[in-house]
Amino acid sequence: MTITHATGYAVTDPKDYLNFQLKKYELEPLADDRVTVAVEVCGVCGSDHHTLSGGWGPWVTDFIVSGHEVIGKVVEVGSKVTEFKVGQRVGVGAQVASCMKCKACLNDNENYCKLKTDGYNTKWWAYDNHDHQGGYSTHLRAMEKFVFAIPEELKSEDAASMLCGGLTVYSPLVRNGTGPGKKVGVVGLGGLGHYAVLFGVALGAEVTVFSRSDAKKADALAMGAKRFIATTAGFEQDLEKEFDLIIVTASSSKLPLDELLSTLNIDKKLVFVGLPDEGLSNLTSQTLSSNGAALASSHLGNKGEANDMLKLAAEKGVKPWINVIPMKDAAKAIKAVEDSSVRYRTILVQDIEPLP
Repeated sequence: MTITHATGYAVTDPKDYLNFQLKKYELEPLADDRVTVAVEVCGVCGSDHHTLSGGWGPWVTDFIVSGHEVIGKVVEVGSKVTEFKVGQRVGVGAQVASCMKCKACLNDNENYCKLKTDGYNTKWWAYDNHDHQGGYSTHLRAMEKFVFAIPEELKSEDAASMLCGGLTVYSPLVRNGTGPGKKVGVVGLGGLGHYAVLFGVALGAEVTVFSRSDAKKADALAMGAKRFIATTAGFEQDLEKEFDLIIVTASSSKLPLDELLSTLNIDKKLVFVGLPDEGLSNLTSQTLSSNGAALASSHLGNKGEANDMLKLAAEKGVKPWINVIPMKDAAKAIKAVEDSSVRYRTILVQDIEPLP
């Protein structure tokens, strides 16, 4: 019998975004290329806060069940699904569908599809426009393309936040040649930043963390960073053309961008994955010309990168710094993101009894 509904912790008003209430709602249809996953754990991402609060714009759906870092068991598969079987442990990240027809989709860049379906607050844009809700819930559905097998070596609680937080930094790391002999700068040590350190080190690079103060220095070094630099006045003076890549994970519009860009080697990139609500305004174009630097961004990663990331994490023993709490405490997790007290990702454990 096909599962038709899920129950989740829903927010109904962006002005009251810490008020989560249990809500039963209709799932999208089980199409022939879709997989239904019973949620066991779900990570809490900074984008959950940005979306629920309206910081990234008006809501698309009438209510939001957040969460896009899901690990669970397959309970249904469509008739054309071949990669997964009922009972298999899998993950679903911050995208659940794409059109599968556009230039991006046909060139292993499905994460850049214009008609992508995100993890929540979204619709099946390339299909029937049915609402899609996320992982603070009992069940969710995704296209087979956006479901990932989880290596046995990884605990569910550890793997969950890799599916957005990890993949968001892993993709620009590997697409920009991170490996032995390379020097990578990471700006900000939050949920994304700590993954940039962990995966940068796992890939063999020398990692330097930039932060506003020395408060997280010990943590950065414990994660494997070689250096920690507080971005006080003049911090860049001895770092001219030092880095092969800088990844900005901080969601701040007040970063010292000119100074950071000056530390890049010739023709290298500063890649934004932290997306401040206010946008950017403090950039001098002449800075880019002094070393041919490029200011860029990145969105998630493709399926191949996700699978490679999970394999690397299993082989290298990559272990995120996480807090594990019941799903009913989602509001506490969102508040910890808001006040920057989380160290460094929160994982919600399933506690919902499905509503009749």
